[in-house]
Amino acid sequence: MIRRAYVGAARRMISLSVGAMLTFAVAHAYAAEAFTLSSPGLADGGTLESTHAASANNCGGGNVSPALQWRNVPAGTKSYAVTIFDPDGAKGLGIVHWVLYGVAPSVTALGEGAAPPPGSVAGTNRTGGPGYYGPCPPVGEVPHHYVVQIYALDLAPDALPAGLTRDALLAAMKDHVIAATSTVLRYGR
Repeated sequence: MIRRAYVGAARRMISLSVGAMLTFAVAHAYAAEAFTLSSPGLADGGTLESTHAASANNCGGGNVSPALQWRNVPAGTKSYAVTIFDPDGAKGLGIVHWVLYGVAPSVTALGEGAAPPPGSVAGTNRTGGPGYYGPCPPVGEVPHHYVVQIYALDLAPDALPAGLTRDALLAAMKDHVIAATSTVLRYGR
């Protein structure tokens, strides 16, 4: 009777171990294939150099957009949208630093300070204009967080009009996002 209980317990442990290994393998495979975004040379939560800061208003930067790259593009992606948003700015109301959309599905990276890819569409940043506008948090504040997001969309690159604000873009993308991913960068003065 004791031997039978021991054998039964051993079989349950083996079964649980095999189940745990399969669960880990599936989770690992999913993580390896997940749509991901990074800024080369910077870890998630990494600090931007001053060259990325705004060049106006004594911000001390060169207004150079950070390099971005994404991997494991979801099937069915017809375009991408990219936004950079500072939730700490404007005393917690947030500041929009970049809105870019209509990026062709063949594009999987944006070079540091590079012009937007041909055919992409500029949205409206915090200044009311197009393009990237670098960080400029108040001197002495803790570094702000800049949430960089990329959305894989089922929309053709030319589906949306130019000049959308971040809020208008998010509304227009509703029901068209296949997947999204983000990274957070920081900057302080």
